[in-house]
This record gives sequence, structure tokens and C-alpha cells, in this order.
Amino acid sequence: MNATYGVVAITLVALATIGIGAFGLRISRTTSAFYVASRSVSPALNSSAIGGEYRSAASFLVVAGLVLATGAEALWFPIGWTTGYLLLLVLVAAPLRRSGAYTIPDFAQVRLQSGAVRVVASLLVVGVGWLYLMPQFQGAGLTMRTVTGAPGWVGTVLVALIVMVNVVSGGMRSITFVQAFQYWLKLTALLVPVFFLLHAWTSDGSPSPVAPTDWVLPFSQPDAETMYRIYSVMVATFLGTMGLPHVVVRFYTNPDGRAARRTTLIVLALLGAFYLLPTIYGVLGRIYASDLIADGRADAVVLELPARMLGGTAGELFGALLTAGAFAAFLSTSSGLTMSVAGVIGQALSRRGPFSNIAAVQVAAVGGVMVPLILALSADRIAVASSVTFAFALAASTFCPLLVLGIWWRGLTAPGAIAGLIGGGVCAGLAPIITISVHPEGWFGVLAALPAAWSVPLGFALMVGVSLATRHRIPADVSRTMVRLHTPEGVELKR
Repeated sequence: MNATYGVVAITLVALATIGIGAFGLRISRTTSAFYVASRSVSPALNSSAIGGEYRSAASFLVVAGLVLATGAEALWFPIGWTTGYLLLLVLVAAPLRRSGAYTIPDFAQVRLQSGAVRVVASLLVVGVGWLYLMPQFQGAGLTMRTVTGAPGWVGTVLVALIVMVNVVSGGMRSITFVQAFQYWLKLTALLVPVFFLLHAWTSDGSPSPVAPTDWVLPFSQPDAETMYRIYSVMVATFLGTMGLPHVVVRFYTNPDGRAARRTTLIVLALLGAFYLLPTIYGVLGRIYASDLIADGRADAVVLELPARMLGGTAGELFGALLTAGAFAAFLSTSSGLTMSVAGVIGQALSRRGPFSNIAAVQVAAVGGVMVPLILALSADRIAVASSVTFAFALAASTFCPLLVLGIWWRGLTAPGAIAGLIGGGVCAGLAPIITISVHPEGWFGVLAALPAAWSVPLGFALMVGVSLATRHRIPADVSRTMVRLHTPEGVELKR
């Protein structure tokens, strides 16, 4: 790709992000506006913002790369990420909004009346956020180096700085507008080139090449290891979505529970439309760019296809458009993650330090970005797909049991919640450390690389078992809290 086109695309996305964030700054003057955009974000705007932050580098680049490298087995990732929102709609969205909390630790304290649960939940929010942020920063560096030839650290630092500026200046209000814009930019960046790529595939005047048929073999010849991988990915993606702090916090920005449900329905439609596109790029990559597998650059297939299939100026321009979409993916997801981490750390600073609520979040945003930034610059690159899977597994093993049981089971106790959070968190948290440092082989390596199939049931079992053993610790006001979570707002207004 022409480096000039790539630089222009990245510059325009950066300027648009800062400009839209500055607009949000003008109306972010209160604590509520900074944390949850004054709880006044409409379903249409909020669903676009969720689509923007949830469609990370893994969605924009890696899904196509996985389809290229592994075939149809990779489709479980987008299926799981979309289905996760259906479970979020059914089980969590409206009750969580009615809790009145700002963050997941807030919800934990409201439901269980325990400061200890809040502390453990806060540490896990930070852990999930950092685990997800580091590959976003590294991916930005890789994209910058691939497109422009600049050192990788340039893209890493650029994304971190832009995210820091937006969160520090305007909080949730600013990043809501930014993420909504970035969803539609990413959708456009994938949608427009694909029409021309499909046209080039079918109308070049000669018989069109066909993707190798072995790309569907995982479905036709599954062995025990393949089935375990599929089911573990399904568990992580189906249940991890409702535990991702940067996703859950967006539902606090809706005016009420009904708006939270409408938001989730719209998000399902947006996700379904989006995820068709990376799959098409992956299949086309099997026809025109299969050499990227051997080169270890499968994740670059989306950026490579326009030049290979179209060539000339058209290929360069569409490549630049896709570069803009990829950079928007890094920015939008990093913004949501930083805000969720900053919100949790900021609350601790404001309660125990000299900072006001807003100043505490601003200080926390700087610290929340610097730690994964340093890790991204100093650590070896971790595959985005692997890191995202680890983050989903950790969220599914900890926050999913906390939210589902906290909302739907009055018997949950603080000791039970702590046992499940720590037990599920330790198991799902040690898995990436073992995988990256030891590289185990055989079934032990598979269990460590994809822990959700066993760590999620463990998290649920610990919460239920310890709660049954500590029934005397059920909060005295649990009935009132459950009514608050499950009573529609209209009924409350009539009383």
C-alpha cells in the first residue's frame, strides 16, 4: 500500500476522533455526565456506541484472518460474540440498569452489601481491562508498521495518547459520540470495498477461482480436541460478553431498563450485519492470499486483498479506507476499556484520596492507559485472538456468575461471591500465563489455552456452594434489592 494513503487515513481518523470527543467535552460537567453520560443516551446512539467499542481489532482484522487460517471453525467466534448479546438481553440488561450503579463493583456492593466483594470485583475489572487493552495497543503498532513502514511503537503510543485525551477531557459523554461514529466508519470501511472485491472475483472474464473445499472440514471431521476447542470458545464468548466491564458499563448510560433492552436488540442487528463482512474477506483470502498463512500474516488479509485483487489506485484507496477502519477499531475499543478501568480506579481514589470524582477518573485514566502501554511496548506480541479469548474466559468465569446469580438468585452471599470471583479468576487468569510462558503441549496445553469450558462451571459452583454453606450471610434487605432489579420503571412510578 502507498504509505501516503495510509498516513492520510490514520490522520483523518485521529483528527475526527479528537474533534468529536471535544464536542462531548462541552456537555460533560457533572459526575453523572462523566461516568455514565447523565444516563440520557438514547437506544439508537448507545447501540452504535456499543457496536463501536465491541467491534475491536479481533472483529475487524482477526476474524477474517482466522477464517483464512483455520476455515469454518473460526466462525464460532463471531457467532459467540453475537449470541452473547442475546443472553445479555435476556438475563442482565434491564435489571442491571435498574440497579442504579455506575460500575460492576457498584452493583456488587448494592446487591451484597459487602466492601470486600467490591474490592475483588474492582481488581478483576482492572485485570480484564488491561488484558484486553494490551493487544489493542500492539495491534495498532502492527498496523502502523504494515501500512506506513513506521516503527511499531508509533502506532501504539498514538492510540494510547488519543484515548487518554478523550477520556480525560470528556469521559463517557465524549467516548459515546466517538464510538458511535467509529462503528459506522468501520462498517463502511468493510462494506464498500467488498462490493468491488466480489465484482472482481466474479467478472474478470475467466472462470473465477474457488476457495479450497477443505475449509469446512472441521465441521465434517471433528475429533475430541476440536470439539473441546469449539465448546470452550462457545462458553467463553456466549457468557463472557455479559461480564466485559466496558460493555456492561454502557447499559448504565440508558435512561431506564426498557431503553437498555431496546439498545440490546439494536446491537444484535448491528452485529449481525457487521460479522458477515469479515467472513467474506476470509473466504476471498483463501482464494487470493493463502500465502499469508505460511508468512504468519493471516491477520493482514483484510488490508492486503484490495491491492491483490484490484491493484492500481483503486486498490490503494480501498486499502487506505480499510486502514482507517482498523485504526478506528483500536481507538473505539481502547476508549471503552480505559473508561471502565478509570471508573473503577477513580471511585477508589475519590473515596480515599484528595481528588474530586471527576479529577479522580482523569488521574485514573492516565494510570489505566500507562500500564498496558508499557506492557505493550516491552512485551512480546501476543496474538490478538488469543488475548481476546483469555479476556472473555476471565470475564465469563467471574462476572458472569456474579451478575446472573446476583440478579436471579436471592441466595447469593458475599462469601460465595468472593469464592467464585477468586476461584474462577485464578483459574482463568493463570491459563494465559501458563500458555504464554510454558507453551504446554497435549491436552494440558489445550485446557490452558481455552479454559472457559472448565473455569466457568467452577466459578458458578463455588458461588453456589459457598453461598449455600453461608446462608446466614444473605443480606437482610435482599428482598427489597430484588424488587428494585426486577420491577419495571413504569410500575415504580405509579406506586
